[in-house]
Amino acid sequence: MFQTMRNAWQIRELRSKLLYTLLILLIFRIGSAIPVPFVDASAVTPEMTGPMALVSMISGGGFSSATLFALSITPYINSSIIIQLLTVAIPPLERLAKDGENGRKKLAQITRYVTVALGLLLGTAYYFMLRNQYNAVPLYNNPIDILYAVTIILCFTAGSALIMWLGEQINEKGIGNGISLLLFAGIISNVPSGVVFLYDALVGQGFLAEGGANVGNIIGVFVVLVLFLAMIAFIVFSTNAERRIPVQYAKRVVGRKMYGGQNTFIPIKVNMSGVMPIILAVSMLSLPSIIAMFAGKTEEWSGFLSVFSSSHWFYSLLYFVLIIAFAFFYVTIQYNPVEMANNLRRNSGAIPGYRPGKPTSDYINRVLRKVTFIGALFLGVIAVFPSLFTMTMSALGNNYFSMITIGGTSIMIVVSVALETVQQIESQMMMRHYKGFLE
Repeated sequence: MFQTMRNAWQIRELRSKLLYTLLILLIFRIGSAIPVPFVDASAVTPEMTGPMALVSMISGGGFSSATLFALSITPYINSSIIIQLLTVAIPPLERLAKDGENGRKKLAQITRYVTVALGLLLGTAYYFMLRNQYNAVPLYNNPIDILYAVTIILCFTAGSALIMWLGEQINEKGIGNGISLLLFAGIISNVPSGVVFLYDALVGQGFLAEGGANVGNIIGVFVVLVLFLAMIAFIVFSTNAERRIPVQYAKRVVGRKMYGGQNTFIPIKVNMSGVMPIILAVSMLSLPSIIAMFAGKTEEWSGFLSVFSSSHWFYSLLYFVLIIAFAFFYVTIQYNPVEMANNLRRNSGAIPGYRPGKPTSDYINRVLRKVTFIGALFLGVIAVFPSLFTMTMSALGNNYFSMITIGGTSIMIVVSVALETVQQIESQMMMRHYKGFLE
């Protein structure tokens, strides 16, 4: 990876794209620190659990500080998911998806409108949470002072729209993968606070603690570091793993040239759906908290909402089941075995041992189900591991390390985005026939 980045830096065009991307990421981090007017950020509790903890991590702490980019890219991600699902259910949107470049541009425009609408909705919900749960905004009695509330909500909405625009600028003038890189930057910004926490556990609560070294904390830090490295290695292995379906193409003569007669394969990734099932599951699990924000019943519903805390066993179980269900659902709407079999037959291709048509589509369907199940299990284990780790440490009596959240989801996002970005840079270098890279 470092060799690829060094080779890319030597190409003037790619160097300009890298610098432009870094500038956009810097603007994103500055916006995550700009406070929204009329909000008392000191009254907002930075400790959040459950689905809200992931939202706060994605925003780089902006959600727990009520900054301009508090909503981060959550509205855009949810909008993209909604439009993808609707393209299957609504025929006009399905036709747009199959209409080439013009159709994709129209879908992108619709996604922008839906993003602004979701930003307004989530900004309103966030305002009521700040008002009802944290008393971070004044309780205005004068009807004219409603303009202050409107200003706060519009600031959150404008921040989500600006983040969407920044991501598009990275796609157009940067190295690409804009929204994912913004997500990457938001998560990486939490690394320093995590390092400080581990340092405090090892030094402040360990070697320098009164009465001698706290062996439990020292072992806990070591376990956390080992698990962190093991999760990265496991994510890299699972992300690059694929199931290859062999394909043989028959020879055919067109004019004076002969085509086909070669053996190839259809690569099927183990983790075909990426982090989409996790994002969908988090969106579903966050609905009770959002409804409670609107209703202002967070204290009255505290018993019910405690079930959706990351330290509750029911939350982990429901989270795991939803990830598996959404993984199958997402793969079903993205891959059509019948269409894949028809494409093979039109191109004189066949899978050895299976006749073209229905036998081929049935075989592809079986392979997709098996691979999807393995990938869904992988996603579920990575996602619920932080909760299991927290409950295990609490059961062992180490309450200090029970507060540690090993963000399995965040680690997977960071590693996946890093791998995708490096692959994208490599492809751009290959297009330019860069000699140092090809060697």
